[in-house]
Amino acid sequence: VIHIIVFNACAQILNDRGEEIGGKLLHQMPKHFHNDNVLLTSAIDMLMKFGDVQSAEKLFRMIEKKNIVTFGAMMNGYNINNEPLKCLQLLDDIKQHGFILNEFVSTILINACARLGMISKCQLVIDQIPSYLYNNQHIRNSLIHMWGKAGSVENAQKIFQSIDNPDVITYNAM
Repeated sequence: VIHIIVFNACAQILNDRGEEIGGKLLHQMPKHFHNDNVLLTSAIDMLMKFGDVQSAEKLFRMIEKKNIVTFGAMMNGYNINNEPLKCLQLLDDIKQHGFILNEFVSTILINACARLGMISKCQLVIDQIPSYLYNNQHIRNSLIHMWGKAGSVENAQKIFQSIDNPDVITYNAM
């Protein structure tokens, strides 16, 4: 638990000292800790926030029993490091593992599509999002933003008009 707290703290402060402490802790971590998904996911998040994509990828590959949260941390890291295509490539792995997209991972994928601005990728991701998430205000706002970035104002407008009580975030997304 201490390792997780330290990794999270280092990722939050995002300075040289945090990177040094987090890196040292990671390299000194006992081998038996390498089976702890929560711990490794926390380390992946920290590494990605410091821009150490290669080390995060190495840790990710070490995890034998990945879960949707682990995939989400990796995908979010790719977005943070301006690698949205790598984020989208993990969608195939998620499907192979039989995981169902949750709000968190769906939002990450939508944001990757927004970064790319490619309508074909946007539609591919939308087709993978479970239908029950379409009633989620956060998802709808993200979709409006994505379609706007992709240049499909019509799709953004359709989603906007389907919202009964748009909030400030919804108006800003539109």
